[in-house]
This record gives sequence, structure tokens and C-alpha cells, in this order.
Amino acid sequence: MVNCCGLVSEKNQPVPLKSISVELQVRDHVASVSSCLQYVNEEERPLEAVFVFPLPADAAVCHFSARIGEQEIVAEVQDKQSARDQYDDAVSSGQQAFLLEESEESSDVFKLSVGCLSPGQKASITIVYIIELSVQADDALRFCLPAVLNPRYTPAVSAAGVPEVSSASVIPYTLSLSVEVRSSDRISKLESSCPLDPLEFLDAQHTHAKVNLSSGHRFDKDVELFLYYENSHHPSAVVEAGASVAESGSLMGDPALMISLYPEFPADVMSSLASQGEFIFVVDRSGSMGCKMHHGNDAQMRIESARDTLLLLLKSLPMGCYFNIYGFGSRFESFFPQSVVYSEDTMEEALKRVKSMRADMGGTEILQPLKHIYSQPCYPDHPRQLFIFTDGEVWNTKEVLDLVKSHVYSHRCFSFGIGEGASTALITGMAREGSGHAQFITGTDRMQPKVMQSLRFALQPAVDNISVDWSVPEGVTVDMLSPSINTLFQGQRALIYAQIKGQSSGQTEGSVTLKYRLKDQPVTNQLQFTLKPAEDTGLTIHRLAARSVIRSLELQERAGGADMENIRRRIVELSVQAGVSSAHTAFIGVNKDSKQTVKGPLLQRRVPVARMMGAFGGPGMNKCVGMAPRMMRRSPMPEAEPQKDPLLQLISLQKAAGCWELNASLAAVFGKTEDQVTNQKAVQVDGSVWATVLALIWLYAFKSDQQVEWQFVAMKSASWIRSQKPNGLSQCVCDGNALLGCQVTEDMLGI
Repeated sequence: MVNCCGLVSEKNQPVPLKSISVELQVRDHVASVSSCLQYVNEEERPLEAVFVFPLPADAAVCHFSARIGEQEIVAEVQDKQSARDQYDDAVSSGQQAFLLEESEESSDVFKLSVGCLSPGQKASITIVYIIELSVQADDALRFCLPAVLNPRYTPAVSAAGVPEVSSASVIPYTLSLSVEVRSSDRISKLESSCPLDPLEFLDAQHTHAKVNLSSGHRFDKDVELFLYYENSHHPSAVVEAGASVAESGSLMGDPALMISLYPEFPADVMSSLASQGEFIFVVDRSGSMGCKMHHGNDAQMRIESARDTLLLLLKSLPMGCYFNIYGFGSRFESFFPQSVVYSEDTMEEALKRVKSMRADMGGTEILQPLKHIYSQPCYPDHPRQLFIFTDGEVWNTKEVLDLVKSHVYSHRCFSFGIGEGASTALITGMAREGSGHAQFITGTDRMQPKVMQSLRFALQPAVDNISVDWSVPEGVTVDMLSPSINTLFQGQRALIYAQIKGQSSGQTEGSVTLKYRLKDQPVTNQLQFTLKPAEDTGLTIHRLAARSVIRSLELQERAGGADMENIRRRIVELSVQAGVSSAHTAFIGVNKDSKQTVKGPLLQRRVPVARMMGAFGGPGMNKCVGMAPRMMRRSPMPEAEPQKDPLLQLISLQKAAGCWELNASLAAVFGKTEDQVTNQKAVQVDGSVWATVLALIWLYAFKSDQQVEWQFVAMKSASWIRSQKPNGLSQCVCDGNALLGCQVTEDMLGI
């Protein structure tokens, strides 16, 4: 497990980080984030501070500087070992120095070392990164500022891991956040998981706006922003001029192109769902899943929410598919030795085992269950789809992602990050490398609607056979920089980067033709772009393109092979040239102009990282992390049976085929007795048909706001009713409305 210690002063004084201010600038679907960290040394001796903090996994860190008094030091990117040596040399000789480096194990954790601050001295450190904003199921663009870094579980046999994280129940620094949005499309609204000041529009067209985070954020959760544009996203191509000081022919010297692909899905495709497939649900049962979903009084435990979600999933699967459920922690187990055919018997057996699932399996080790799943033979004509639920606290993220990527052609992966501080590198990485979709369940979010959205993706056809063709004038060539895209789902966007090489004597326009297949139908999009882009655009697209190439090279390197040294050299060269972070480089800054060297032994400090209260003890200790596996395997205390949600109660009574039986339990959901329900039934109508019609009416009348959760349950029911070819169905619907006091039409029910 991650160590929770660090060298501190004899007086155990507060740490020197005083405040963090963040400026977020959004242009369409790309964001630039500038974070300024204010330090002060309140000790009586020279200080070295070490701050371990989270950044989004796909961020490209592109600037790092420090200001001490009137002196500003701008760091440069160097080979990581060289930067470390230079930092150590500077600090040991009494010079001020700063080092920023990515974790060896996870690309969403960084370590900042602040060296040689004299007593009473202040330092202001600025970190800038750029990132693509992810598209949500409701077309919102999501930005997340990870204010929370959960400790990553590390098995005792491994010495590797994320840098040390200090345990602290109170974070002695403040956070401010300002947001500015510029868009080619009209901005309709901006929402957040945290309180915001009112949104202020800066132009009449509503394409330029700003907003601030309300004061008093307590670091108990990530700051999530959801940005909505008026029109749904359209394919686009944007060209950015190269840097005038960079060498022509290099990635930074030539123009760079970013294509946004957002396929349209016709209504008839959206309504057609697959009836085949193998669905494997992989559920984190480590100790941390015993934490609450949020800080509210009515919050469920994470494992309870996962159990309710599995109930919905099991009731929503199509008859005749295959399924299995895995639980994992320090060990793993599966409900069945191999996936079984979905039927009434197998569904009921699985539901019994779901009810007994607890957060009792120790630490979080996801690699072994994945290896076991991938070793199982697939069923012909039943594509295998993994649904992985975890709070994302693992130490070997890169190894997990490499495994998922190596099986992408036979396994699709949907991932769900549960709770604050789930690793974006793990959750988004598994979905990206597994051609699936990632969802984050934070704050008061309900898990069920997000999971059912992903199930819809899994059951729908995806865009495949994606190809890109260029049309450019003579003398100009286009080099693709992004890895090829295998599949895209409804609501997903792909960004493709390319480098434009050479010169055209006359023509200033080029075009790109995007072709793909959707349910065996060919689709073509053609986009125009300029070959003479405007100068001075900040190199955002260039740096995101460089980051994309670097990540692909890092994957190649971890896969092994004969060309490892050459790949590593290319990573370092591109990282230094573009000025963006990588696994093999670090930002280093040394104050060589300091008038005096720092004398005396250095005091080293670990700066506390915001994370969930009680995660490792102290106030609010709630046994919710992956402690030593031995401790977590004690017999769990019996849980009181919670009051059932009426919707979940109704769904739990449904049969695998889609029907309900007429009994007292079903009547109780409607607030009736069994006699009241039975007496209203027409003589010629079968009891199960009557019960199923009533269940459908109740869903549409009383739970319409949660339709995304029960849509597949209702589709199965309607299909079952149609298969029975019952007489007097219209009268049955009228009688059902009269009994339940509703006005739901036969057309609404789809029967």
C-alpha cells in the first residue's frame, strides 16, 4: 500500500502551500488550464516541499515556472534522469530549484519538488496544461479539476507505486477557479458539481462567457464543469500555424490539423438493439467500495449502489445472450466458471449472489481478473463486452491499459469511475484502449442511469471501418499523427491530428473525406480546411498532437521489442521539442541568479493532498479503504435490509423473459392488495399479461423521469406481450389505467 508518511519538522508545523488559483480557458472543445500555487516557508530552517497531486490523464503539461520575489524562473523540459540530477545538484549546493515529473505508474499523478526556500521566503509556481474536453451522453462537454487524489492500493510484494501521499484531515490551502469560454457555437449553459457564481455573457451572440467558482470550496470532491453548446457537435477541421522559431519540417514548425469526427445516428439505427453478445460485469469489492457515494445524509455505500445497478443490468439483458459477474479485490471470484446462457434460472442464481456482495476483498488488484477473463475462449457470434466498476485506486495503471489494448479486437470495455478522485488515467484509459465508453459517478450522481446509457451503447451498432482520405495540392502532403480509430458510438467524438508538410504555389485549400460504416451502410463526410492558417494561435493543437504521438510511442515501448532505445529517444526528442510532459522527461528550473546560497540542513515536507475524509484514519475513519487484506477478510457485520426503492422493487419481480406474475408483492408496489388487483382483471385475460400491462402502465405513469433506467426492461415486456397475442388488450389497458388512476395510451406502451 502507498506509504502515508514523510519527513516533518520537530514542531510539526503546517505545510507551506497557501493557495491554488486556477484559470480555465475553453475554445470550443479544447481547454487550457493555468494553475498558480502559492508557497511560503514558515519554518526557521531552509525547506524542501514535495507536493503529489492529480491532473487529468489526457492532459499535456506545457509550461512550468516559478517566481521568487521579483525573479521568475521558467522551467525547461529535459530527459527525466538528467533533470533529477540537475535538481539534486542545485539543491545540494544551496541553489533554489523546482522539479515537476509524471508518476512512473500512472499518467494522472504528478510530483512537484520545491527546493531550497529560505526561512520566510515566498514562491509562486505556475503549471499550465491543455486538454480535450470529453463528450457526455447528453452532449455536454466535461471538464474535471481533480481536487481529490485517492491513495492507490499497492500490493506488499511490489516496491513500485505512486509517490508518497501524506495523510491529512484538514487541507490548509484555498482554491479559486475562473472560467472563460469562447466558442464558434452559441453557449446555452454551464453547470457544475460545485457552487458557481452566475454565468456572465460578454457578447450579444452568447459565444463568449465567463464564470467563477463560488468561494469556500472544501476540497471534499473534484470540481466538475459541464458546458452545453446550442447545437449538437458537428464534424470540423481546424488548422493551426507552426511556430516561426521551430525548424520547418518538424511537428512544431509545420501547420497542424485537428479533425473532430462526431457521427450522426439515424433514428431507425438508434431503435435497433442487438439480441446477441456476452456481457461480463467486473465489480470492485475492495475495502474502499464500503465508502459512501457522497457526503449527504441519504448517501448509499458504493457497493450498495453497485448491487442495485447489477439488478437493473441483469433484468435488462436480452434472452439468449451470455453473461458472468466477477468480484475482485486482493483476489477475485466469478459467479460461474465461464459465461452462461441468460435464462430465468441463471438470472435468479446470479441475483441471489448479487444480494450477498460486500466490500470485503481487501485491496484493489484489477490486473489478475482481467487476465483470467481474457484467457477464456469467446463464443462465436456473441461479441464480448466488459463492464468494469471501480473507484479506480490502483497502482499499476499503465500495465492494466496495455493488457486492455492488446485484446481490443475481441473485447470491448466500458468503464465506470465511482466516487471522488477515481483515477482518470485508469477509467478513461480502459474505455479508450478497449473501444468502449467511460462514465464517472461523482457527488450525488446516480450510478444506474449512467450505466444504462452505456448498456445502450453496447447493444447498439457502432461506427466502424473508419477511413481518412486527403485531397491537397501538388507539393503538399499530410501525415496522420493519431492512431487509427476502430469504433465510435452514438454520443462519442474522435479527434484526429495530422501534420501538413510542404508548400503549394497557388492553391490555398485542402479537403479531407471521412468514410465509415454504420450498420452496413456507408457514410461519407467531407471537410474543407485552409493551407494558410493565421499566425500566433498558441500552439494548442500542436501540443495536443505531440501528446497523442508521445502516448502512442509509450504504449509501443511498454509492449517491448527490439527498437526500445530508439522509441525512447523519439519520445524524449518530441517531448523536448513540443515542451510537453512525458514518462521520460521532467520540467526543471534552477535559480542560478540567486544572490546568496541557502545554508543549513534542508527540512523535507510532504504537502497534504486533498482526499476523502477518513480515507486512512483520523477524523471520520470509516474503514473504507483497501487496508491490509487480512484485516478486510473478517466476517462482515450483518447489514440491515434497506427500504427498497419502489422502482427497483418492481424490476426485481420481473422474469427474465420480460413478464410479471400476478401476486401480492407486485400489488404492494402499486399500493394495492392482491385481491384489488385480481378483481379488476377481465376473465379472458391471462394473469401474467394483466400483471405485465399494469407494470408497464405504472412505469410510464409514475417513473417517466427515470426512463433511461428501465427502458430495456420495458422493451422486453412489450415484446413479451406481443408474443402472447392476447385478446382484449385495449380493454386491458383501459382497466389498468382505471385501477392505477392513470391515462397511459396503448401506443405509449409499445404493445
